[in-house]
Amino acid sequence: MRHADGGLTFETFGPIQWRGWAGPTRRARQAISFALVGTILTLSGATTHAHARLILPNETSVTEPTGAVRAIAGWTEFCTRAPRECTVDTAEPPAIPLTVAVWRTLTSVNRRVNARIRPLTDQAHWGVVDRWDFPDDGFGDCEDYQLLKRRMLVERGLPRRTLLMTVVIDETNEGHAVLTVRTDRGDFVLDNKTDAIRPWRRTGYSFIKRAGQDGPAWVSLEGKDGAAQVATAEP
Repeated sequence: MRHADGGLTFETFGPIQWRGWAGPTRRARQAISFALVGTILTLSGATTHAHARLILPNETSVTEPTGAVRAIAGWTEFCTRAPRECTVDTAEPPAIPLTVAVWRTLTSVNRRVNARIRPLTDQAHWGVVDRWDFPDDGFGDCEDYQLLKRRMLVERGLPRRTLLMTVVIDETNEGHAVLTVRTDRGDFVLDNKTDAIRPWRRTGYSFIKRAGQDGPAWVSLEGKDGAAQVATAEP
């Protein structure tokens, strides 16, 4: 995905292919994983009276996949360089309990990365049209911001399976990357354009596709598809 001087190509959507649970063992592993995440995050959310004063957002809806689709080329190349970042563990829960502690973590990471990274085109940064990577030198475009947020959230104990790279069409009709967090209160979006974490329906974006939760294939979402779009990293 690129800055305002570049484009993004979307692949043709294919039929959806969901993987079911292989058996009782996998279901049991997922249940245990979900229970552990819920217990740990709930306990951490009750550690101080200050946490209790923070009001969680109201419940929102979830983004519903409409079919399977190939991943963005930049994501595929990123996964070749960092396969551990792209491995899907179906034993992890598909959504996390949205506790006060989790909301504080999401807000803190979103703000820290937005303040720390400066927008820069892939061409100027890497010398290529499109590259997805960690902005460890302090510069990057929209997907680089979200990759760093994703890594930091995993380091803080959130399941990688619930943190999904997502492609949208923004308010200027250009391609843009955000990070979708799937919770028991619905899907919320972390964005380099704002420090506010918003329910996906309140972003003003058209959602195109996002990383899948059951394997390497991405899934298509509501919105426009099939056309080259422009992405911007500008705040």
